[in-house]
Amino acid sequence: MNVLMIADVVARPGRHAVLDKIREIREQYKIDIATMNAENVAGGFSITPVLADELFGSGIDLMTSGNHIFDKHEIIPYIEKNPRLLRPANYPPATPGSGLFVGEIRGFKIAVLNLLGRVFMPPVDDPFRVADEAVKSIPADVKIRLVDMHCEATSEKNALGWFLAGRVSAVIGSHTHIQTADERILDGGTAYITDVGMTGSYAGVIGMDKNHVINRFINFPARRADHAKGDVWICAVVIEINEETGEALKITRLRLEHQD
Repeated sequence: MNVLMIADVVARPGRHAVLDKIREIREQYKIDIATMNAENVAGGFSITPVLADELFGSGIDLMTSGNHIFDKHEIIPYIEKNPRLLRPANYPPATPGSGLFVGEIRGFKIAVLNLLGRVFMPPVDDPFRVADEAVKSIPADVKIRLVDMHCEATSEKNALGWFLAGRVSAVIGSHTHIQTADERILDGGTAYITDVGMTGSYAGVIGMDKNHVINRFINFPARRADHAKGDVWICAVVIEINEETGEALKITRLRLEHQD
């Protein structure tokens, strides 16, 4: 089977690119399950129920997130009711929603785990301990196991990849919005990439207006940056997985230009 994991989708440019191309990508790469990171969908910060429903209706099967997931408070009741929208599993236990999905999507049994790193990130629980407990809780007959490690430090992502090698099908890094070129298969058949990148406008700085971002570096106080426009690309990986064993056979990095 083939699993598509789309990079952090940033604001209207990234969202429109996914809505426009997801069916074409699914057909071209024979995708069985499509996931994406949705924490930057609404103007670069979080996601709204309307946008989540639109993306689910377009051909996205499951969405992970990160440290911005609750920037839009209206997503709280939605994430409590929709198990296919994940928040980091290592948030406090009483946090709305879930960080682990275990169920069936398009006829495939699958588990998806969302984690948040701790290096240069808001304080959260130990992602390694939470990952270990979560993986041990997944039923043995659920072989397809995906992990989105949303964090800043490349070393933390790399360490988690090796920590879970042979126990999950893939560990995919997100958050920095810069796609890395280190995709590979780790010991035990675990696909890995340090950061899958960003789906959005590359005319700015990690999806945001370049002048606004530069101003934030050189002036204080500075306004929150708006999203950039133009030069839109879709970053993602396609992972070929043996559905009988859960082992990844191949990981392919994608960077697809989107013309509005």
